[in-house]
Amino acid sequence: MINTLMGSIREYKKAAIATPIIVTGEVVMEVLIPFVTAQLINTIQAGASIAQMLPYAGLLVLMALASLCFGIGAGVTCSEASCGFAKNLRHDVFAAVQRFSFANIDQFSSSSLVTRLTTDITNVQLAYMMIIRTAIRCPLILICGIIMAFIMGGLMAIVFVIIVPILGFGLFKVVRTVHPIFRSVFRKYDALNESIEENVTGMRDVKSYVRQDYEKQKFGRAAEDVCRDFTRAERIIALNTPMMNFAVYTVFVVVIQFGSWIIISSRGTLFNVGQMSALTTYGFMILMALMMVSMVFAMITMAQESAERIVEVIETVPTIKNPENPITEMKDGSIDFDHVTFKYSEKAEHRALAEVDLHIKSGETLGIMGGTGSAKTSLVNLISRLYDVTEGSVKVGGVDVRDYDLEFLRNNVAVVLQKNVLFSGTIKENLRWGDENATYDEIVEVCKLAQADEFIQGFPDKYDTYIEQGGTNVSGGQKQRLCIARALLKHPKVLILDDSTSAVDTKTDALIREGLAQYLPDTTKIIIAQRTSSVEHADRILVLDNGHIAGLGTHDELMKTCDIYRDIYEQQNRTGEEAAEADAAAEDAAVKGGDADER
Repeated sequence: MINTLMGSIREYKKAAIATPIIVTGEVVMEVLIPFVTAQLINTIQAGASIAQMLPYAGLLVLMALASLCFGIGAGVTCSEASCGFAKNLRHDVFAAVQRFSFANIDQFSSSSLVTRLTTDITNVQLAYMMIIRTAIRCPLILICGIIMAFIMGGLMAIVFVIIVPILGFGLFKVVRTVHPIFRSVFRKYDALNESIEENVTGMRDVKSYVRQDYEKQKFGRAAEDVCRDFTRAERIIALNTPMMNFAVYTVFVVVIQFGSWIIISSRGTLFNVGQMSALTTYGFMILMALMMVSMVFAMITMAQESAERIVEVIETVPTIKNPENPITEMKDGSIDFDHVTFKYSEKAEHRALAEVDLHIKSGETLGIMGGTGSAKTSLVNLISRLYDVTEGSVKVGGVDVRDYDLEFLRNNVAVVLQKNVLFSGTIKENLRWGDENATYDEIVEVCKLAQADEFIQGFPDKYDTYIEQGGTNVSGGQKQRLCIARALLKHPKVLILDDSTSAVDTKTDALIREGLAQYLPDTTKIIIAQRTSSVEHADRILVLDNGHIAGLGTHDELMKTCDIYRDIYEQQNRTGEEAAEADAAAEDAAVKGGDADER
């Protein structure tokens, strides 16, 4: 775990190495100041003149200024090292997420990933800052302080040797007790963020069903749970202060009591006022350093769980990655499913697809239909290698998709997913996801084909209209048409529309299909739809049922041979006929009513 995290230090190594060196200089100055002060006190006690005291005073000022400069320098380099480390760590975690396959993404909730990129990295940053500065400074002060205490106080410094292990043991017990509490807190943080994300994304449903009070209570319970655990942890950590106060006052009582007695009884020959002053100062420094060490341990304890969660993301191996010698040529858009079986995980008992044999010619238009859960989306996800097959193979252009360069494959297999996503930015910026070098004329052309140009021209800023995050300021149908236009800019060999015209009317749907046929005549087009009208003019229609092929053929062939397709068609058309009859009946009633009024 430490090696993985250290890989994110990179260009900030110099600042990280410089910090402990500068801190060492700061500690040396701080430890020597009480020693020089003791000499000054003894000089004053001996009746020295101002001229004799000035060298000591000047030396103390220089040492104080040096300590200040070292402290400022350590603060600057420590900030640079810790903030840079956090920046690189966020980059590495985000880059790891970008490499994830769909199977990897399924392992982590989005709220958990957000927590790891924010709260967890902040905790690790604070711990790292303490490690390279405070964790170096405090042990050095502890060791140097004890050495100087023995030099200045002799056997009286044994009190530190006794009290430090006792206090250290108490602090260790506190930290050990707190660690499992922090571990559970971060899991609850994930649940808290998940509650926020779920509520915000589903705000329309929350308001539609008037569930605001329920959501507030649910969030309140999650927040209370986090608060309770943090309060419990803070109460235990708060024991550091009374333990530290007890140790400090005990040391001071012993030093002042016995030190004063020795000074008076020996008339300063065995122990003098300067030595007692230095010993008291060193005692305070030692105990404060020990308290800071306890705080470092507490921070590291809290950050340990965060670090493990961060490293879990970075070290997750993508289930889908490029082959050693990837292919970057695709002769055509033909697709072959050879005895394909697919499960979403190795442990899953249910097979999403079972023994699928399907061969699609280049340039062919294939419609796909089936009920909910029939594995329509699962089938097309294998073509762009969003998942890998469990058994068998999927070939595009006669080559197994696992042999293609991933970026090349996905640039040639354009997918408009079932859940359309637009990103914050202008319409032009969103469309250029398909081709970052696309000209304005090319953008307008694909938008006309996707039947999007008309509503875009109605916006005040037209193609410079700003799209809010998630495309919340456009309708569902507009969002779908923009996503289709974005895919068209890729000029792909295979175009997959996964129920991506469900929010548009049948007339617009027909115009989009007509535009696709004219604009991409040689592109293989796969259209997943719920309406038979969207696929009945396709070259062939595939009907899926629970991961199996239930029918394959033209509309007329399936009407004769496939019960599932025929039932869907008749139900949809019967509904249409009934609606037409109802409209005609309403119109007749209105006409008769008007005649009656005239009479």
